[in-house]
Amino acid sequence: MERNIKISIGIFFALALSRFIPHPPNFTSLIALSFYIPAFLGRKYILALIFSFFITDLVIGFHNTMLFTWGSVLIIGIFSNFFLKNIILRISGALLGATIFYVVTNFGVWLLSDMYNLSFDGLLSAYILALPFFGYSVISTLLFSSLIETIYSFKTVKKYIILLK
Repeated sequence: MERNIKISIGIFFALALSRFIPHPPNFTSLIALSFYIPAFLGRKYILALIFSFFITDLVIGFHNTMLFTWGSVLIIGIFSNFFLKNIILRISGALLGATIFYVVTNFGVWLLSDMYNLSFDGLLSAYILALPFFGYSVISTLLFSSLIETIYSFKTVKKYIILLK
């Protein structure tokens, strides 16, 4: 139990650090962490991710599409175990996570904000106008995934992660 709490606190600090330092929009470790933490440590840590997100949102501020954001984290974490075989699959899975985040969160913006008409054209506009944010998500996911993969490549880290499961 104590080990799970320490890991959860580590998850919080990893997420909070990338959310609180100045960064371009959507350029955080969120998607990479949402993918790799459940993949390497187990799905039980998805709740730690979402709770960490909630705590950082207390500071940053809540918005009406939070459930879509947190929902995308849940979806990414649930499917992450299907991409464990090798580094190419894992990075592809993390990038699929960026795509899921883009699709789910921008659907929420279209549905719940007054920025777009509730029509197919409005939905299309929401996705088109969000493409720059998607670009930042893809770049940050590649960067943080590469960092995580580099750290994971050290045999002692692999052994430690296996012990944590």
